[in-house]
Amino acid sequence: MDIKAWFRPFEKINRNNRLFIALIWIVGLLLYWIIATSGEKKLFPPPQSVWQGLKDLFNEGLVMHIAASLGLCLQATLFSLLISLTIVYLSPLPFVKPLAQFLSRLRYLPLTGLTFYLAILVSDARTMQVWVLVVFMSLYFITSLLSVLKDIPQEEIDHARSLNCSRWEVLWEVVIKGRLDYVVDVLRQNLAIVWMMLVTVESILVAAGGLGVLIKNSDRFMNHGRMVALQIVILTVGLLLDWTLSAIRKILFRYSQPNF
Repeated sequence: MDIKAWFRPFEKINRNNRLFIALIWIVGLLLYWIIATSGEKKLFPPPQSVWQGLKDLFNEGLVMHIAASLGLCLQATLFSLLISLTIVYLSPLPFVKPLAQFLSRLRYLPLTGLTFYLAILVSDARTMQVWVLVVFMSLYFITSLLSVLKDIPQEEIDHARSLNCSRWEVLWEVVIKGRLDYVVDVLRQNLAIVWMMLVTVESILVAAGGLGVLIKNSDRFMNHGRMVALQIVILTVGLLLDWTLSAIRKILFRYSQPNF
């Protein structure tokens, strides 16, 4: 094992070395956690408190709450994909382009103001949860996809036109079919943003459950062990979602490489 290579800029190392370096960082982090929480004054809960919080959460139906959060995200993602892709794929039309650009600008709108107007339009709390996520995710999804379309080389469009493709065929072959792998990458990034919003959105309807509700309750009773345990669970589930989408992209689009 060439340890000196670990400290050379831009050095490419093999998989075993990367795993070993990651293991060192994990062990170091765990040791720091144990040492930093062993005194009387503790800014962070000790590992045994977090482990106890995780066991309590599991006994109280943690799996069902994870399923509720995943169901909410899945529902919002499907609606967001349908709306965003329709608008973006039609954005090459001069009539639709201003609408897509306007919706992209709305990403600066505060969430608080948005929920106020959604509450007027939607009476059901569950529907409210879904549409808050749909609106939030769609605005960023549209922005990212418009950037993907903007980066399409003119040569690709000219090549399609030289093959006697009509304008609609160019849209289908170059923009839609030719950039499907980018859609998966954009979805990965936006899903991470939505997953972070769980606490805010799930507090709208506590009865529906979810990981956000568990964190709110833990925060109310100052149970820091449970809170850190829930953060670890949310991070783990989020990473699994990201890994799943990355694996789907590798299976479906073997010719492309992930952009982030």
